[in-house]
Amino acid sequence: MKPANCIDTGVLPPRQLPSGVDAALAYLEQTLGHALYRRWTLADLKRAAPSLADAKRAHPAVFALLLEHDVAIEYWARGRLHLATANDAPSPDTVLARVLHAHRRRFRDLPDGSTADAAGQRGEPGESAGNEGDGAITPAEATCDASMAVADMATLVALSSSHSSNPAALRAWLTRAGRFMNATSTNSLGVTDDARALALFLRDRAQRSPHTLRAYRTELRRLIGWCEAHRRGPLSDLTRDDLLAFRQTLGAAGSIGGTPSMIPPRPNAARVGRPSCSDASRRRALAVISSLFRYWQKTGYLIINPAAELSGGGAARMTWTPARILPARVLALCDTVTAGARPSETSALVWARRCAIWSLYRFAGVRLAELEWSAEHGLPRLSVEPDATTTAGPAHGSSGATGGQWTLHVRGKGGKLRAIPLPSRCAPVLRDYRVLRGLAAEPAPFESVPLIHSEKRDALGHSGLYDEVKAVLQAAEETVPAGDAATRALIHAASTHWLRHGYARTLVVDHAVPLPVAQTLLGHASVQTTAAYARTDLTQLRDFVEGSFPVQSYSNHK
Repeated sequence: MKPANCIDTGVLPPRQLPSGVDAALAYLEQTLGHALYRRWTLADLKRAAPSLADAKRAHPAVFALLLEHDVAIEYWARGRLHLATANDAPSPDTVLARVLHAHRRRFRDLPDGSTADAAGQRGEPGESAGNEGDGAITPAEATCDASMAVADMATLVALSSSHSSNPAALRAWLTRAGRFMNATSTNSLGVTDDARALALFLRDRAQRSPHTLRAYRTELRRLIGWCEAHRRGPLSDLTRDDLLAFRQTLGAAGSIGGTPSMIPPRPNAARVGRPSCSDASRRRALAVISSLFRYWQKTGYLIINPAAELSGGGAARMTWTPARILPARVLALCDTVTAGARPSETSALVWARRCAIWSLYRFAGVRLAELEWSAEHGLPRLSVEPDATTTAGPAHGSSGATGGQWTLHVRGKGGKLRAIPLPSRCAPVLRDYRVLRGLAAEPAPFESVPLIHSEKRDALGHSGLYDEVKAVLQAAEETVPAGDAATRALIHAASTHWLRHGYARTLVVDHAVPLPVAQTLLGHASVQTTAAYARTDLTQLRDFVEGSFPVQSYSNHK
């Protein structure tokens, strides 16, 4: 890979990377905000600090390695800075290739030799290359979008086929179009069959969270199975009467009717006399279907919306009350675990990562997927603003450094961005984790690095984040006496979303934070969802009532 063949599309105008490997690495270090490749000798170490003693304190691991070897190499891999001898470290070319691959959405490789022309003409009027810089969709990006749609369609078909006795028939069923499909130019999706329209819906409405995507696919499989069993469809051919009939079956015995289906019930499953789904599952199924047809009509794929007013989800939201909340004493027990000694079988870096993950879910109230790294958006990320009342620590300081107000920036549901102020108790934990990764103790303004690293890849995925939180909960569960079975069972059932509920309850109930403020911090689309936490405890409501109607002296009534 030649660095000169890469274009940095993250700046305006887009820039061509320097031709030399060392120059390209230096450019990327400045752009991404962290070290990528450093070659250390004792002479270099002496020049990096006023004295050798200061250099030893600033770079203890490098100093220790140079006592036995002439050269030490620090290199970036899998989300953190590694240290190795010159013989064991990868070459600068390898490190550069890995970094460019990890940020391939930003640094585009143009191996056809037209890089210089593309870089020079990017942004100029009349040139096709200039469209990419101002947000227009290029042919390459359109091809990528089409590939994503086909991949989503293939995944949906594959998942459906796993329960199907006739995958080919199901695939043919999905690739049709009904009488309500809009074949005119007002169809902004640009597709003419249900399979691709369904894939675009999944990409736009459910791709952000893997849990949402899984739930949407489940409910769509349910509807598809019902349509085939009752000889209805395709989806763009369904009428309101069809959807009302489907809604009726959700509350009746059996899941999709009694006729044979391409998606039959599981073998040996006792389904007779058992409702198809609970009230919550029924509401979720209707909400997904309503969202699908609303999306199709809004984008012009359908000329009507047969699912209008189908779900009635407003009343359900009004009666929702969060119940999966850990008591304050249990949360304090978990906090004690992370503040305690590191387990002997866990490395210092992994333990620091676990404590950082716990602190962010515990004191930021984020959803599970909101801490998953997105290279395209550079989120989630941390920022630190100077605090005039304290003194900021050094660039590579330890956990003892104080000062600065930390903020977590995430991308939530619907692509909404929000900034969450973090309490000061999170700062030492986050500093320790960053220093052990080889990063500065506090993030630079333009730093572009995964918030949570992985030992196998650059960033930890949602399953890894979930496992780290469960590890803290399991450690807390082991400290509960065996006789306290209720508490042990409660901790065992908890997950990351329980911490979000606890964060919300602390704001709304314990500290009476105004609902609009709590709604902003939590990223709720409706203030009704935020207000639901007030129903988890009557203490606050009772205090409001007592303050509004104070006790009067009995003598006043005589």
